[in-house]
Amino acid sequence: YEAATNAVAATSQVRPTNPPPPRSVYEAGVAMPKSPKVFYARPSGAASSTTWFSRLRRLSSSPLFSLACLIFGLAGIVFGLAATSRALVAGYRCRHFEPTSVAVAWQKPGLGEGGDGGGGGGAFDGAVSRKRQKVLGFVGIQTGFGSTGRRRSLRKTWMPSTREGLLRLEKATGLAFRFVIGRTTDASKMAALKKEVEEYDDFMLLDIEEQYSMLPYKTIAFFKAAYQLFDATFFVKADDDIYLRPDRLSLLLARERTHSQIYLGCMKKGPVFTDPKLKWYEPLSNLLGKEYFIHAYGPIYALSAEVVASLVALRNNSFRMFSNEDVTIGSWMLAMNVNHEHDQTLCEPDCTSSSVAVWDIPKCSGLCNPEEKLLQLHQKDICLGRVNSVSDG
Repeated sequence: YEAATNAVAATSQVRPTNPPPPRSVYEAGVAMPKSPKVFYARPSGAASSTTWFSRLRRLSSSPLFSLACLIFGLAGIVFGLAATSRALVAGYRCRHFEPTSVAVAWQKPGLGEGGDGGGGGGAFDGAVSRKRQKVLGFVGIQTGFGSTGRRRSLRKTWMPSTREGLLRLEKATGLAFRFVIGRTTDASKMAALKKEVEEYDDFMLLDIEEQYSMLPYKTIAFFKAAYQLFDATFFVKADDDIYLRPDRLSLLLARERTHSQIYLGCMKKGPVFTDPKLKWYEPLSNLLGKEYFIHAYGPIYALSAEVVASLVALRNNSFRMFSNEDVTIGSWMLAMNVNHEHDQTLCEPDCTSSSVAVWDIPKCSGLCNPEEKLLQLHQKDICLGRVNSVSDG
């Protein structure tokens, strides 16, 4: 037993010549990196996009980028407030300002039916009752569909081209101004007129055919419509081919007068035209004789409120109509107890220090070539009321 025990002990003390490998790298004493790095395979383009993304992140975190964002944000707020306030102002104007243009329709159709004029609340909107506007004078500038150029020149001279300008002129002089025109069956001309009304808002539209042979009827229709719309001391008929000084016209109408029924204008008398080939041919010349009675020139004249009230009370077919509107009105004035007031300042051939209306009398019944002449007159200091200073040195 003792011998066997010693043999086992001797055997356990013998070491093998080739020891077995360690069970792990830790047992082998291999040093590992303290912070191992992991790499992933990427395409070559991804590396470029990662670089741009990193740059963008650095840019977005910079103070300049934050300042730019702040500026853009404030600009957006300011723009939004401006747009909102503009819409509110536009809405306020639409609600609180009535259009100055007006369409007038008769209660009964037809020239021989009579009827008084009814006022319209806006352009092309039919007959709507409205309170008469109080003014010193209402000036109806008679115009036609072929006079677009004249209206353009007038709006560049003494006639304001905006609604605000018309209101300022009315406030300064007490005079209200509107272009007066009838209707036509030409759809394109009516469409062009409607566009002009919407742009300038300075018309009185009459429900009557617009043509030269109908001028006496148009004139009566104008006075009736104007009386229904305006509570004026005077009603002035003017053509669209004269140069006018509204301030001086206001002073002329505001004069003290002892007579309440006034027929104001440049009075004339002259031969009756019996030749059908002439422009002012009068078919009823046999009723007039060789010479016309005294009456005002057609380019501009005025009737006082009492006179126009008498015209409004008449039926359209109750008095005789002559071929020319100035003769027609003049003949009616003979039948009334009116005071014929002649004023030379209403028919001056050139601007003077006192001229009210300028036109090429007697060469033309208005200005010859009015589109150009209106602009030329408006360049003259004397037409504008400016006095050039003259030094003696």
